[in-house]
Parts: sequence; structure tokens; C-alpha cells
Amino acid sequence: MLGRRGALRFLALPPYVWLGLFFVLPLVLIVAISFRPETGPIDFDDPWSLSFIQYERVLETPAYLRLLGISVLMALAVAVSATALAYPVAYFLTFRARDRATLYLILLLIPFATSYLLRVMAWRLMLGQEGAINSFLQFVGLTSGPLDLLLYSRAAVVITLVYVWIPFAALPIYAAMQRIDRAHLEAAADLGAGPWSRFWRITVPLSLPGALAAFFMVFIPTVGEYVTPSLVGGTEGIMYGNLIQDFFTSAANWALGSAFSVIMLLVTLLLVVVALRVVDLRRVAT
Repeated sequence: MLGRRGALRFLALPPYVWLGLFFVLPLVLIVAISFRPETGPIDFDDPWSLSFIQYERVLETPAYLRLLGISVLMALAVAVSATALAYPVAYFLTFRARDRATLYLILLLIPFATSYLLRVMAWRLMLGQEGAINSFLQFVGLTSGPLDLLLYSRAAVVITLVYVWIPFAALPIYAAMQRIDRAHLEAAADLGAGPWSRFWRITVPLSLPGALAAFFMVFIPTVGEYVTPSLVGGTEGIMYGNLIQDFFTSAANWALGSAFSVIMLLVTLLLVVVALRVVDLRRVAT
């Protein structure tokens, strides 16, 4: 019979195997392929040889690095905007919705019952020259004609991704607010603190770990985003992830695409580590 520790190890085995097969192993393969000198599809029967030529090609091409920087900035704008817009949603669900919180939470997640592509395509119709936003702006007299920058631009990519990520960003903030002890708020009110004072001095600091989790949950995958830029970004709104996709598909240059992927992964991890060093979550939570 398995003891308690043995039972825990047995229950933890399937997720470890799953992570090993579908996360660690592909990641190791990507790193290994990035050090091969070939410029086409990889034949795994060929002998392996270590080469840094793919990384030299990436680092010696300013346009690649510039696009990576632009993608990081776009991901930063999306993460900040989605977190800021999700915060009041989570606050409403926690402190104002009361018994209807579950209903509103279900309504918030209903759009995810539809395909991701359908939601992005809906924004393509909204942002088009004859879409709802351009029609509204012309109706109220703010513009005399359709704005071209709303579609097939980086602005269109940012707007669409912010919409896509807001419900996801609201969940960790909502979970953090759920853990706030109401006794703190009641004690502050008894001591004469007003609503704004209680919000800034108690609610915001104690919910900040959830907000930071939401920020990173949006920022990390957005850096490598390629579906949304392909649909609403056009040639003006491509991101670094589109380069990786092209090298793995149309260009069939797996080694260079792998080098792009590894560099993006390292840059993203570096930014996350720096951010976590700057913001001490344990100090914030206390």
C-alpha cells in the first residue's frame, strides 16, 4: 500500500509526465535545433553539429531586433491596459455584485464559449472602414471620413488583444480581492478612514499581487502573439511571433525560427525577472 507521501507522488506523476512530454521536451528540441547550421527543414537522421550561426544572423540584423523591441512594447501596452481595465471589473464582482457575483462572472466568461478566431474576426468588422467604430465617429461628427489606422495597424492589434485578455486578467485580481479580510476594511472605517482611503491603503496593496499576476499572464504570451496580428494587423501590425511562424512554415527554416524563439524566450524571462526584482511581492503583500 502506498503511504501518504507515496500517494502524493503517484498523483503528481501524470502532470509531471504531461509537462515533460509537451513542455520540456519541445523546449529542449527548440534549443537544440537553434544550434544547427542548416537553413531548411531539419533531418533528425543527420549528424548533429553545434553552430551559433543562427544567433549571429538574428543579432546582426537590426530589423529583427527592432521588431522584437516593438513587440515587447506592444505587449507592455496590452498588459497594462488589460490589467487596468480588468481591475474595476474584479472590484465590482468582489465588493459590489454581492449575491449576483457568480452570475456576472459567468456572463464575463461567456464570450470564451465562442472561437478565439471568431472573436478576433468580430473586431476586424468593428474596426473596418465601414465598421461600427468608424460609423459612430462619423455620426457624432468627430471624423469626416473613416480612419484607416483602426484596421491593419498596431493600434488595431493592441485594441483587439486588450479585449481578448480583459476577462483573463480579471480572474487573478478577483481571486486576490476575495482573500482580503473584510475586518481590515471595517477596522479602517471605524478609525475614520473614508472610502477612497480604505481603497488606496488596504484594497490596492492587498490586491496588487493579483494585479501583477494578471499583468504577467497577459504580457508573456502577448510578446509571441501571431494570430491576432495576422488577422487585424496587416503588414503594419506584424509582431515578432509572425517572423517565427514564417520561418517555421513558408520559409521552412527551422533552425533560424528556433533561434528567434529562444531569443524571445530569454528576453521575456529577463524582463520578468527584472520586474520581480523591482517589485517585491512579499513586501507588497505585507
